[in-house]
Amino acid sequence: MKKIEAKIERSADGTYSVYCLQEKFSGMGNTAEEAKKDMIGQMQFFKKTAQEIGFSYPDFLDNEFEVVFKFDPDSLLEYYAGILSLAGLEKVTGIHQKQLWSYLHRKSKPRKSQIEKIEKGLHALGSELMSISL
Repeated sequence: MKKIEAKIERSADGTYSVYCLQEKFSGMGNTAEEAKKDMIGQMQFFKKTAQEIGFSYPDFLDNEFEVVFKFDPDSLLEYYAGILSLAGLEKVTGIHQKQLWSYLHRKSKPRKSQIEKIEKGLHALGSELMSISL
């Protein structure tokens, strides 16, 4: 099964865009979920239209494929700002709240090592949450 990587970004106007890193597909929406659905819909529409008029299209559209969505760090922090506090993010990432605030408000860009800390911390949190049973 082919894996397609797509990046999710939040625009200055609060909308979201999604675009494939190696393919020519994208989507937009008021939420990240809307943008994801729009991109998948654009892929399906492209295939259908190409078939109808006899154009070629990427082979992977005829088979099962998985889209792996990745937020850019700023957009991820903005997306979860109402859910995860900076204090909570500091606890799971080890990055000081002031630095996280700076990333959230696009005052500075995180270095690769900081991005890895954010990713590792959120994955660890996700694993802990997945292990909870009630």
